[in-house]
Amino acid sequence: MDVKNLKLSGLMIKPITVNPNTTLMKVRESILKHKVKQVIVVNKNSPMGVITEKDIAKKIYQLGTTPIESVKARDFKPRELFTLTREDSVQKCAKLMKKHRISLVIILDKNKNIEGIVTKTNLAKAFLTRGSDSIKVSKIMTNKVITSTPSDPILYIESLLIKYGISRVIIKRNQKPVGIVTFRDFVPAKIPQWIAESADPKEVQEYKFKKGLEETHSNQMSYLFPFHATDIMSTNPITIDADKEVKQAIIKMIKYNISGLPVVKNSKLVGIITKSDIVNTLAN
Repeated sequence: MDVKNLKLSGLMIKPITVNPNTTLMKVRESILKHKVKQVIVVNKNSPMGVITEKDIAKKIYQLGTTPIESVKARDFKPRELFTLTREDSVQKCAKLMKKHRISLVIILDKNKNIEGIVTKTNLAKAFLTRGSDSIKVSKIMTNKVITSTPSDPILYIESLLIKYGISRVIIKRNQKPVGIVTFRDFVPAKIPQWIAESADPKEVQEYKFKKGLEETHSNQMSYLFPFHATDIMSTNPITIDADKEVKQAIIKMIKYNISGLPVVKNSKLVGIITKSDIVNTLAN
């Protein structure tokens, strides 16, 4: 059977859930403990919302003088929930993820209660077991890579994540990838306290969400605080050669619990392949 025609019943997994009164701290602990990228907010087994690593990072930065202990799951901005049933296909799920740029679909039973979830990782695993062996990384990778340097301020790094709606920034030196910064790197850190002590909140917000942000602006704002990419980035990033098969990239993503790999040729950065690229392939 073609991987695209597989039913979601064979892929769905049990979600990590929290209730509306769960504190932000507990939500963050759940994400870190279970090594997931999001949790589902449920009320009597009915899904109410999704909270991601990105949501937590944004919420923490927006706290101002509000005590972090007082923020609950219900205080997060509601996002549209996308649902399917266990009888729907991999391709239908992939198309939904591609269209709405989401990484998770909730599977509901006939009573509209949550039965499970399907993530990009689940679709990538399906591709690994049933997909084509001949597709090269270079065929589906994203050529445009958002990069930064080891010395760039973390505020600039976060602005890139938000501006481009991406999950990771590749840190490079001499055209070679030397690190990666994702929203997960912001979640466990005490960066909000550092910023609160050294920057004006209005300046920070204006900087982070400024349209057309340029590196020169970043340099001007670097006086705000002394923390740089090297302080939080994951070093020695796992990479994949452009000529390798896509399945080899998926194996690395699953093994190291990551969702994207810098693509190299002769050790130089030439692109990036993510689970989103796998999903887009399944959607077509």
